[in-house]
Amino acid sequence: MRIPKRSILKQKTEPPQYGFKVKLNHEYLEKRTPYFKPSLRIIWDLLPLCLRYVWYYLMQKITGKPIVMDYIIMRTAERKYGVPIGGIGSGTIGRGFKGEFCRFQLRPNACEYNTVDANQFIVTIKDKNQETIFQSCLSTYKKTALSAWQCLLNPSKCSYIGLYPRAWTQYDLSKYGVLLTCRQISPVIPHNYESSCLPCAVFVWSVENVCGDDRTVTISFTFKNGTGSRVDKKSACSSKAFSYKSTEGVVLYHTLDKLQCSYTLAAKSVANVNVTKCLNFNPNSTGSTVWNQLLKNGQFDKQLQKNPHIFGEVGVAIAAQINVSSKNTQDIEMILVWDIPSIIYPAPQTKYYRYYTDKFGREDAALKIVDFAFENYEKWEEDIYQWQRPVLEDGWLPDWYKSALFNELYFISDGGSVWLSMKEHEVLEKNSSDPRNKYGRFAYLEGHEYRMYNSYDVHFYASHALNKNWPILQRCIQYDLRDFVFAEVDLKMWMLYNGEIVERKKPNSVPHDAGTPKESPFSLINSYPIHDVSNWRDLGSKFVLQTFRDAWVEGKMDAPFIKDMYKCCDAVMQRELVYDYDDNGLIQNCGEPDQTYDTWVMVGASAYCGGLWLAAVYAMTKMAKCLGLTKDQEFYQKIFDKGVKTFNSKLWNGKYYSFDCSNDQSASIMSDQLNAQWYLGCIGEGKNYPIFPQPNVDSALRIIYKNNVLSFCEGKMGAVNGFLNGQVDKVTVQSQEVWVGVTYALAATMIQEGMFEEGFKTAGGMFKSMTERFGLIFDTPEALYEEKCYRSLGYMRPLSIWSMQLAWEATKETRKNSR
Repeated sequence: MRIPKRSILKQKTEPPQYGFKVKLNHEYLEKRTPYFKPSLRIIWDLLPLCLRYVWYYLMQKITGKPIVMDYIIMRTAERKYGVPIGGIGSGTIGRGFKGEFCRFQLRPNACEYNTVDANQFIVTIKDKNQETIFQSCLSTYKKTALSAWQCLLNPSKCSYIGLYPRAWTQYDLSKYGVLLTCRQISPVIPHNYESSCLPCAVFVWSVENVCGDDRTVTISFTFKNGTGSRVDKKSACSSKAFSYKSTEGVVLYHTLDKLQCSYTLAAKSVANVNVTKCLNFNPNSTGSTVWNQLLKNGQFDKQLQKNPHIFGEVGVAIAAQINVSSKNTQDIEMILVWDIPSIIYPAPQTKYYRYYTDKFGREDAALKIVDFAFENYEKWEEDIYQWQRPVLEDGWLPDWYKSALFNELYFISDGGSVWLSMKEHEVLEKNSSDPRNKYGRFAYLEGHEYRMYNSYDVHFYASHALNKNWPILQRCIQYDLRDFVFAEVDLKMWMLYNGEIVERKKPNSVPHDAGTPKESPFSLINSYPIHDVSNWRDLGSKFVLQTFRDAWVEGKMDAPFIKDMYKCCDAVMQRELVYDYDDNGLIQNCGEPDQTYDTWVMVGASAYCGGLWLAAVYAMTKMAKCLGLTKDQEFYQKIFDKGVKTFNSKLWNGKYYSFDCSNDQSASIMSDQLNAQWYLGCIGEGKNYPIFPQPNVDSALRIIYKNNVLSFCEGKMGAVNGFLNGQVDKVTVQSQEVWVGVTYALAATMIQEGMFEEGFKTAGGMFKSMTERFGLIFDTPEALYEEKCYRSLGYMRPLSIWSMQLAWEATKETRKNSR
């Protein structure tokens, strides 16, 4: 039967069946803290490092230098977040599920956990006699300012549904004759590079009259300058009203850390929608002037439409009023745009313009963005709906996964990401396939608390989300890394781990990160201060494997891309080959933390680094063959053949792969031991089992599932990193952590190998605990502990959940045959 067009449109805009669903009075029962109490043995082992860190911390504070990983003042989860607003790389504003605007990431060097009382939506309802019968803020969190602004909602009758990048809040005001739904849309659309970079969000208010009389309904939108921090009072502010095409609104000009900034509030001015404006109210007052005018008239008087030029804090607002007849529904369309066209990084000062300015201009772009968003947001919604529909309608997939897959993607925009124009910067090769020529530079933070761009050991896991949805941005990162490998940085750094001064970047080494926003990233690379990352065993392998993965486009290898990357890949592999001390084809670890598990020491050959190395060697043989480099192909094939024999003879213990070749740690069951098999599977090469024989893979996965998953918190917390002698391996802090991103990767590996039930149970127990018990949704940490604690909120690695989707899509035939 043909579905009527209207029904199809409704499907694209109505609240989905799956997502993050709560009432506005929801409270989480189990509260966790960011602190962990290690054993006395671990305290003793880490005591020298802890003392050095305290000294480092004090010296950085005294000299005003950045602390990129703060272990003294750690964030406590506020457990209130919903879908954040904004596109990719232009700053985001968090929104709590109770209706508040919170957690601003507009300054690239700060994540500000502020809730601003003045940033509100307010509803005013009048009856047929134009008497106000109800007025309330449309949020239920407790304010500390603007005491005249009341919240009279019954939160148990209001519900929230979040499915990134959209959210729906439903308010049952039927007591007053109205059902109200707010639809929040951010322009985050896979493969759409024109819209996904925009600093805006659209709010569509659907007003349904469910009574027998007419209703006049006003939705007001208020906002103040700044981000709710103390420096807001030092900002020079001005505002102006505007009428632009079919739009009415207000622009509030101010500064953020001396950066030009404007907030624009606008509403679509169509038939039956009357828009009035407030250009100035005091956000630190009772707010009675604004409140009382809305209460009396449902709109703003002209006395609030004066254009102020003040130094301090100022609020602005718009009010859109409509008449809705009995049993009818009408929409009010609103938008918020934050235009911060440039970024200035300190030490030394480097100025970039954001990518969206290439299309919309570097001055007064806001009104152009407003017009573009109003013209295109319905297409955005259609594209988002079509992107998500195959997952949401897949009857094989569990409900929690349908929420997790999209909601974990929040970090692509809300991870302090920046998308920068390259017009004034490096002159790239003419006629090059380098995507930065057209698409600029993209970077995102390791985490809200670990403020380093593109931490490459972690991005290795997360990169599947980019490669699947915005593959050109992934390639932009890869081209940056290629240039960083050959870059010379004439600086030295003090390392916390051993207290030595080392080169900040050694020749032909893959950097840990692209720098911190608190310095001058992309030139001062490697801001990670704990270890000398030039000797890390996993970074070079991860660069080669990502190159190999990115080269696959529509089932074919992209030879021009491989050609651009091959010299760099060969250089880093030749450099890592020196760690093959026995000339047996396998690199060895050095007995110090020399990989992403940076407190967990590996000795000699290890399952994690050895597997990654061999997978990278395998990739080199394939890429050399693609380019017709026969000698190189033979060279790497010889290493590979030797290395696989060595790897399996040294590390396979008959049931699983030993952690390493040490005496006391080798028996530890590492949940990430098949990481290389996972990555080859994501590329489509895992089914060949070039490194790990299939029986070994099956056995190891079942051992991990039995021990690290089912024997840890009854299988409800994911996979603990290490398991030894029938219990959690407590040799170090990280061995007893659950890494969220690693658990998703392990689940993907299980799905690749046909262990569907085990894979979804492994990841599902963890996700449901995080979101339903701990309240960490849209704040996903790096690590969870068995009890009471977590580490590093808002983290990059959990984007690896997109590898589960890759695995799921790749196993369709297997699932068909298993019916």
